[in-house]
Amino acid sequence: MERTFRQQLFLLLLCVSVLRAELRHVESNEISKDELFSLFNPELRRETPDVFRYRRPLRCLDMVAVEGQFTFTAESLQLSCAAFFMAEPSEVIGVEFDRVDIDCSVGDFVTVFDGWVMKGEKFPSSQDHPLPLHERYVDYCDSGSERKSVRSSQNVAMVFFRIHTPGSSFTLTVRKHVNPVPCNVLSQSAEGSYTMVSPQQHRNCSFSIVYPVAIDISEFSLGHRNNFPKRSLVGCAETGDYVQLLGGNGIDTSKLLPITDLCISFTGPTHMKIGCENTVVRMVSSGNFVSRVSFSYRLLNNQELQTIKLNNVEDFCFDN
Repeated sequence: MERTFRQQLFLLLLCVSVLRAELRHVESNEISKDELFSLFNPELRRETPDVFRYRRPLRCLDMVAVEGQFTFTAESLQLSCAAFFMAEPSEVIGVEFDRVDIDCSVGDFVTVFDGWVMKGEKFPSSQDHPLPLHERYVDYCDSGSERKSVRSSQNVAMVFFRIHTPGSSFTLTVRKHVNPVPCNVLSQSAEGSYTMVSPQQHRNCSFSIVYPVAIDISEFSLGHRNNFPKRSLVGCAETGDYVQLLGGNGIDTSKLLPITDLCISFTGPTHMKIGCENTVVRMVSSGNFVSRVSFSYRLLNNQELQTIKLNNVEDFCFDN
């Protein structure tokens, strides 16, 4: 099932829809499945040297999990291309325009987006991102030399571009920076553990796992008292501070289906198996309290997935 899921995610990326005021479609692909999913391979990250010196060409459809300098040179008309960048959960991504040789007057563009866009859906969603949507786009043709660098708000960012003339090119430098208070995270791996903290800020934070997983929530603490049950499908929103467990087959948390809400502090395992392509732990905060949730997760095996699909109420993920 793991292979099948990865093939589905690959097809999802091939159908990428990129938004910049009007909808623009990614129509070209030059990246293989193995190269695409190497993004989620921890061995790649371990082999990356600490010294910043990595350079390589950028593809029309590309995914990058390392720092470095990347150059795209058009060999033919490239109407829509996209490069997806990812860092560790505790990092954000800086994108610098080193050199840009395109013709903006004929419709060429190179645009950085603060987050990811896939099939018209955005991560983080507009509900969870600190900036309004129009401020999440930085177009070189609009800003030029006035803004040569862009920093993401979370551990993912993307660059999408259109080039009409063969030989036109641009070079970007991608760097990773420490994020002292991570909020929205897209996990690189299918297993791990994480603690999400809301430090008295009025914002929503999510941790997205693009795999079907078994998840254990080991601790949930809120800085206020309430009388709501540990697990509830209704009522938690009234507290103003709670955690949602969401599932679905897209990346926009506002479009995922609620599995359960948590709105009372507890210590002890809450175990669930979710057969969705995307499982999200989302913390909603009023900004009045310091809240935290700790959890671990692992990839479901094929037998577990079949059991969920046939016998479990969470099989809505297979029908989305």
